[in-house]
Amino acid sequence: MRANSHDSAEAYTYLREGVLDRLLAAEASLPEGRRLLFVEGYRPPFLQRRYFEEYAAKLRAEHPDWSPGRIRSAASRYVSPPEIAPHSAGAAVDLTLADADGRELDLGTRMNATPEDSAGACYTQAATITEEARALRHVLGTALTGAGLVNYPTEWWHWSYGDRYWALATNAAEARYGPRELG
Repeated sequence: MRANSHDSAEAYTYLREGVLDRLLAAEASLPEGRRLLFVEGYRPPFLQRRYFEEYAAKLRAEHPDWSPGRIRSAASRYVSPPEIAPHSAGAAVDLTLADADGRELDLGTRMNATPEDSAGACYTQAATITEEARALRHVLGTALTGAGLVNYPTEWWHWSYGDRYWALATNAAEARYGPRELG
């Protein structure tokens, strides 16, 4: 796997061991010439809160007639509320596919595209992407699902293991990991 840097402290590189083991298994199952391109794992709770609040503020500015509940619901499609965020548990990862030389492949949208900016193409099962992008999403999904991770369906790049969403999606009795501070 190859990582992109998001912060000087490199907190984004931290993952729970159970998540990392599954990512390594997923990468080993990819077709020859394909590899995972890791973008972000752990996200400190303060940063998660900032991302959520900034996106909610953007939606409020664009839709002043929306109620606070509708803003929260719409913001939650794209950024997890801080109190349940899987990135803050080290249980989620944002990633994509790369070729053998580490060049990012086109999976239909840029990573972190919002539903509004991408006209819904950020959804994993979006009908509006090219056949090639759909095929690459299938390759990514097959490898990650086969290794035990689950996808958050409004973000094709977001996968997790052991968090609350994983527990819900797999009918597990409880999440294995919860939010935590590093240190």
